[in-house]
Amino acid sequence: MAKALDKMSFEELQAHQKEVAATIKSYDKKRRAECLKELKAVAKKHGFALEEFTGGKAAKSSGPKGVAKYANPADASQTWTGRGRQPNWVKDALAKGKKLDDMAI
Repeated sequence: MAKALDKMSFEELQAHQKEVAATIKSYDKKRRAECLKELKAVAKKHGFALEEFTGGKAAKSSGPKGVAKYANPADASQTWTGRGRQPNWVKDALAKGKKLDDMAI
């Protein structure tokens, strides 16, 4: 093989180098995908999601963040769990003298 490379021009060698680099990258990507598939299968076998171990978002944790505790008296579709920043409608109601208990669901 070394003899064949010796007969190539500089441009041919560069093109060959790019082709080899792309092939290596593709091979590595395929190996990583296979490994990830195996790891997910092992975690699932034991009743876990792989993301629970890797710090990623686990599939089980998706869904509502909390139960709504307060609703806007003017528009019941606007709710708030009581956690995090207060929505503007809560701030406005409190400024008008209402209490959180008045907006409880």
